[in-house]
Parts: sequence; C-alpha cells; structure tokens
Amino acid sequence: MRKAIFFDIDGTIWDRKQWIPDSAREAFRRMKQQGHYLFICSGRTRVFIPDELLMPLGFEGVLAGCGTYGEFQKEVKFYHRIPIKEIQRVNEILRELGAAYILEGRHLLYLDEERFSEKSSFSREIKKALGQNVVRVTGNEENLEVSKFCVNYMEDKQRQKELEERVGEDFTIIYREGTFMEVVPKGFNKATGIQEICRMLNIAPEETYSFGDSTNDLDMLKYTAHSVAMGDGMQEAKNAAEYVTAPLAEDGIYQACRHYGLI
Repeated sequence: MRKAIFFDIDGTIWDRKQWIPDSAREAFRRMKQQGHYLFICSGRTRVFIPDELLMPLGFEGVLAGCGTYGEFQKEVKFYHRIPIKEIQRVNEILRELGAAYILEGRHLLYLDEERFSEKSSFSREIKKALGQNVVRVTGNEENLEVSKFCVNYMEDKQRQKELEERVGEDFTIIYREGTFMEVVPKGFNKATGIQEICRMLNIAPEETYSFGDSTNDLDMLKYTAHSVAMGDGMQEAKNAAEYVTAPLAEDGIYQACRHYGLI
C-alpha cells in the first residue's frame, strides 16, 4: 500500500548548516522506489523552501507556511492569504509594541532590518538566502501578501502578553526556542495541510507518517497515524510522537524508516 510521508525541514531533514546525512538521502531514495509519496511539511512559507536543495531528494509535494499552502507535483492545490486589512492591523500592533518581526508570504518575506538587534544575524541570514525576495515592510503596507508571521526577540513579557491579547482571537501563537514566536491564522496548522492534501489525493489516514522535531510539528505528529520525533528535537515533540528515533546526525531518519518498514 502506498504511504504518504511528511517531513519537517529544519532539525529534521537538515541541520543549521543545511547538511543532510547520506543515510537520509538513501532512505528517501528507497522510499521513492517503493512508490511512496514524500512531502515537505514546513513552517517556512513557499518562497523560503529551496527547491534546488530539497526537491531532487524525491519530494513530490510541499506543504508550507504551517498548513496555509499546499502543492503536489508543482501544481498549487490551496493557499490561504491573510486579508490585507487584517495583516495591516497586525502590522500596526507589532510596530506599536516595538517588535522585531517578519511577515511571510508565498512570494516574498517582509522585514525592516533596523528592528532587529545588531547582535542578531537572523535578518542578515534571511536576506542572504533570499536576496530580492526579501523586501521592507515600510513602503509596502498596501501590498502585503502574507500567510503567517514570526516575532523574534520580544523579551519583554508584558509586551508579549499584550501581543497575545491583541491577536490571540484570530491567530495561534506557537512558542519556539528562546523568545521566538511563530504566528499562524486560526484554523491552520501542519495537520490541516496534511488532511487537505490527503483528501485531494485520496490517501487514507492510516497510511500517513510524519517526522518532526519542534513545537510547530505537534499538530502533525498527533494527527498522522504514525509519527517520529528526532532524538535531538524538543521534548514536546518527543512527547507527542509515537516513536523517538536517533538524532539527525546519527541516522535518525534512516532508522525510523527501517523501524516502520518503509525501506
């Protein structure tokens, strides 16, 4: 029976330097030989997923932006864009709170670099990776094409609480490591993206598998019939998963695929 297998990117497929173990590449190759569907399932929006590095591994589909975007065999199947008036309201709130933030869309990322700490390489790394696909928020307020956003370095707990109160009715806040927050429209997450793509492709729920390592993977890990947390991932992911494999660098993907008989 053909399976659908969903993989987070960062901390699951590759490390902080975008290194992918040879054993993971071999696992992907063997799963493709078996005829299984392989999907990227990432919190990154589509513009921030490098096709040239990932798609040759055998992936047929991409779920991006925490379930707000889905494609299969290069054809877009669904996309949720935050209404322009709503993201403009959010943008004003973030500015009032003095937050360092990135608005993320299908085609562009929006940021004002001066909002980030001089000690932070976060915005510089994104600009280096995406070049002209990163533009300023300032001056583009009337044309924001956004499906989610991230807030970084909001260390003031009072301001963080105020953000929660002002956007929490319409958005889900996912707390990542440190002071990093990922903010997604209510009703969307990695599990809803998986559910939608499986419905379109007529994939039975019991034939689904997921691999992840962090808090934005929790919905996915709980939803799929079988779920794997990386051994070097966050404890929350390990608690949610059916199976905890070895760390990424210790052949974690390969071992889990062997455990489930996928290769």
